[in-house]
Amino acid sequence: MYRALSVLTAAAVLGAVVVAQQPPPAQGGGGRGRGRGIAIQPGQECPPGTTLVRVGVCQAPEFPAPSIVDYRPRTTLVVSEHPVPRAKFPVVDIHSHTGPTPQTLDQLLKEMDALNIRVLNNLSGGYGPELKQKVDYIRSTKYADRFTVFANGVDGFRDVAPGYGQKAAAQLEADVKAGAIGLKLFKQTGMDQVKRDGTRLKISDPELAPLWDAAGRLNIPVIIHTAEPQEFFSPLDLDNERWLELALFADRRQFLNPHKVTFEQLIAERNDLFRKHPKTRFIAAHFGWHANNLGLAATLLDEHPNVVLEIAAIIYDLGRQPRAAHDFFVKYQDRVLFGKDTYAPTEFPTSWRVLESRDEYFDYFRGYHAFWKMYGMGLPDPVLRKFYNQNALRVTPGIPKITGS
Repeated sequence: MYRALSVLTAAAVLGAVVVAQQPPPAQGGGGRGRGRGIAIQPGQECPPGTTLVRVGVCQAPEFPAPSIVDYRPRTTLVVSEHPVPRAKFPVVDIHSHTGPTPQTLDQLLKEMDALNIRVLNNLSGGYGPELKQKVDYIRSTKYADRFTVFANGVDGFRDVAPGYGQKAAAQLEADVKAGAIGLKLFKQTGMDQVKRDGTRLKISDPELAPLWDAAGRLNIPVIIHTAEPQEFFSPLDLDNERWLELALFADRRQFLNPHKVTFEQLIAERNDLFRKHPKTRFIAAHFGWHANNLGLAATLLDEHPNVVLEIAAIIYDLGRQPRAAHDFFVKYQDRVLFGKDTYAPTEFPTSWRVLESRDEYFDYFRGYHAFWKMYGMGLPDPVLRKFYNQNALRVTPGIPKITGS
């Protein structure tokens, strides 16, 4: 980590030096900057601190460049705007980490009604007494049809050793009897979780097989978060489009993973799991981290009929390729679910707008996720209905039935 950050610091210093020293003149150029350029060869990148101003000529700005976090240009583009504050059809949010409490219930319902979120599914259910307490509270209210809970497995898959799989399967069966409607695995499982013997726990480890078989037998889905965005595994350099996010959050720098596991390795292990358990329904969280590569997402669905995708925390990728994303959702309209991840009422309308409108060039809600603009996919109503609720009802039988959808 420190070596990578040192490289970045050196690059920044080099850029400042280029600006301060003013590069030697090159042929060509025009305007006031004429004569301040650096000539480069075809295929060569501009030196740090400069940008391409003419074919074969790079130039440094006359003034200190703003940092990536400070540059927020006003757009002069004038386009039609059609904000979507409320989803067109009732929504099942299959990927949330929020559930009701006596203190939050009324406010949650008010927000959900305004957004047209019919069911909020809490993936942070825990297991055993913790899970039962959450389910019992939901059932004690008048709104048991608005909130659901997934279990999380015994001890968060820590300390896996011979016999763990059978124990976890028995616990899952008890949790389902207590009211859990699915099983959720967090990203640590398979990526950096270690077994009792100190080795990395692979998601396809045979010891876990009884758990997946139990989910199939119990007719509940398994939502599995495997890996992270692909660039989290790449060096923290100035070519990495997730540079700002990685610079902000140390725990996302998977290129420093002590197990030196790669994105491709994790995906292969996950797909091996899907293949070995065809009778278990799997929901690949975060679009399987393939929203930046819809061809790979299509291959995943084509090769594994027991898998569906959900879109939590990846709308920024769909919104920068609206035509391709539209076509993907139309083709695989029975294999995609809505999920948001972070529950933030002010952020949902951006998702609705990407999915429903044909608007162009509008802001995403977090600059560190996406410094680019969003565009609407304009999905047709039959696809939206399936995506917003019908597919979730089919994949997750424990979701309360929805009328008027």
